[in-house]
Amino acid sequence: MRSATRMISRSTRSLDPQRTKCWTEALVGPFRTLETGLAGARSILTLFAKSIMSAEQQFWKWFKAHEDELFHFERDQEPTFDRLADALGEVDDDLTFEFGPKRDGRREFVISAAGLKRAFPSVARLYDARPQLDRFYVTAFRPRRRVANDIECEDLRITASEVYYRLCKDDDPQKIGILLFLPGCIEDRRDAFAQVGYLFLDEALGEYDVETNVGFIEIMGHDSKYFHGAFPIQQLATDFDTLLQSKKGK
Repeated sequence: MRSATRMISRSTRSLDPQRTKCWTEALVGPFRTLETGLAGARSILTLFAKSIMSAEQQFWKWFKAHEDELFHFERDQEPTFDRLADALGEVDDDLTFEFGPKRDGRREFVISAAGLKRAFPSVARLYDARPQLDRFYVTAFRPRRRVANDIECEDLRITASEVYYRLCKDDDPQKIGILLFLPGCIEDRRDAFAQVGYLFLDEALGEYDVETNVGFIEIMGHDSKYFHGAFPIQQLATDFDTLLQSKKGK
């Protein structure tokens, strides 16, 4: 066995350098080609995996990868929100979001359609595709909240205690019309008052009910002839649910 080894050794030393190079390349070349081919295959598989992932799955993959910075968004809020908005835009340009406060090591992440009924299916699909998250619980559509805070739009500021409502019959028998009364001169700044009014309704009823079960909405001042007998907005959710339930029971 040692003799054979020496013979191979002497034979190798006596080979022509150029021939040795060619022989080495002949052996190594196919392996390099194989390695290049495998790298290309991996790239193709990566692209293929992305192509078969839905936009919703890709969003949640991104969200989980950035979960820590999203949980602590206050450290760098504007850039973090910009990146999150871009990621949501890959699912639907009309989607927006809200974060709740930190509580017991978790916080709420709200997916909203920004009040656009067209985007409701996108919210539902994204919500249905949500994974298990360590630091967040996910809510579809802006939920109802206790109406207690002031709402501002530009330089218009209205307190919740100044907002009243009346429920009315709508042309659609399955929906409910709302007269919403705000203080001030409505006609001078109707757009700003309307924005504030819709925000109060979202707080009281939640985004989903406002867009699906509310019919007409009319914003009026306290000087309206219909104001007498109106109720404080804090009662709206209870009265609305009672009336809606009676309609659906018919």
